Order: sequence, then structure tokens, then C-alpha cells
Amino acid sequence: MKLTALCAGLLLLCAVCMAEETEYYDWKGMKLYNEKNYTGAIEYFKLAVGQDPGYLDSWIHLGNAYRAIREYNQSLAAYEKALEINNRSADAWSGICDTYAAMRDYVNATAASARATELKPDNKNFWLREGNLLQMQGMFDESLSRYDKALELDPAYLDAKYRKSVALVAKGESAQALALLDEITGANPNYKQAYNLKGLALESSGKHVEALQAYDKALEIDPGYTQALTNKMHLLMALRKPGDAMQIFVRI
Repeated sequence: MKLTALCAGLLLLCAVCMAEETEYYDWKGMKLYNEKNYTGAIEYFKLAVGQDPGYLDSWIHLGNAYRAIREYNQSLAAYEKALEINNRSADAWSGICDTYAAMRDYVNATAASARATELKPDNKNFWLREGNLLQMQGMFDESLSRYDKALELDPAYLDAKYRKSVALVAKGESAQALALLDEITGANPNYKQAYNLKGLALESSGKHVEALQAYDKALEIDPGYTQALTNKMHLLMALRKPGDAMQIFVRI
């Protein structure tokens, strides 16, 4: 009996030591990852899952590190391992989404994003991401409901208001977009993207002078802002001011 108890104690001690070592490998990997030493981080994450194949966090961290060096197939494989352990891991589904998005496979990215959002419906950033992915596919109507969900969680969420404004401009609903854009610039006067989009919305409504003012405001914030420069150049050409337009052209 004493020998059996001793063996059990030794096994427990070994298990504790192995767990601590696995956690150390993961910690060391995360330290290197945060220092942007992704290849070094990968080696430690592989040590962690090699010692404990059921260590969920390290599989997710491994997927993140592989994505950082654009090894997308290996990244997806790591996340799949994480899902074998827990198929309700929102972090794993989120990693799959980000990897597919990096591959410009927006269909699969959207599907994975929807799964992550389903698992964490209180995460406003997940709703925003899902809406953005739908917009990238030209699905502006569908994106609106996602931005509204994000804004239900945080009515002051400026990025969700901005992307909702993008959808509204795309749908030709410039008046609603302009109201939202005014809210954004009122809350953050340095939100250059909002001024640029405001210029597009005003331009589509035939308000060319006001549109130029909006582009100029964006360029006050960032004189090298390419989108605002390009939009202003095209508007100047439409207004038959080629000299002013070409002054911008040679800067872009």
C-alpha cells in the first residue's frame, strides 16, 4: 500500500511538473510573439503542444504565430487542432476568420466570423468584423444589421458608425450617412476617414463645394491622405479645374 501511494504521489508530482513546463513554454512563446519574434515563438508553442496535445491556448497561439509569418495552411491546421479540443472556442474561430481574411477568402472568413460572433454575441468587435467582411463582398444590406448589433452594445462605437455610413452611401442613402458622419466628427474631430466619406456623400448629392470642404478637412488632419487627395482630384476634374487637379496628381 505504501509503495502504491508513493507511486501515485510521484505520478502526480510528474504531472504537475509537466503542466508547469507546458505553461512555461506557452509563456515563453507569447513573450517572443509580443516581441514579433514569430519563428522563435512557434518553436516554444510547438514544445507546449508536443508535451500536452490538449493544451488549447498553445494551439491558438501557434495558429496566430503562423499567420503572422503568412504560413496560412499551417495556421489553419493549428486552429483546427484547437477546435478538436473545444469546437466552441471563439478564439479559434476568430483566428480562422483572420487567417482566411488574410488570404482574401472572404466567404470562408465570413462563415468563421459568424461562428465566433454566435459564441460571443456580446463582443462588439466581432459584429464589426462580420459587417466589414460582408462589405468587402459588396453585401451592404447584410452588413447594416451587424453594425446595428455592434451599436446596440455600444451606441458610441465610432468605427461601427463609420462603416454603417459606408453602407448607407453605397445604398444611396446619403442623408442618413451624413447625419452619422456628423456624429462621428463631433465626437472625434480627427477622424479623417469620416470627412473623406462625407465628401463622397456630399458629392453624390451634387453639393460639390461642400464636398471639397470635407476633403480639405480630411487633408488638414493628414496632408498625405491618399484617398482624400484622389477624391478631391477627381472632383476638381469634374468641375473643369484641371490645373488644380493636376497639382494633386503629381503628388500622389
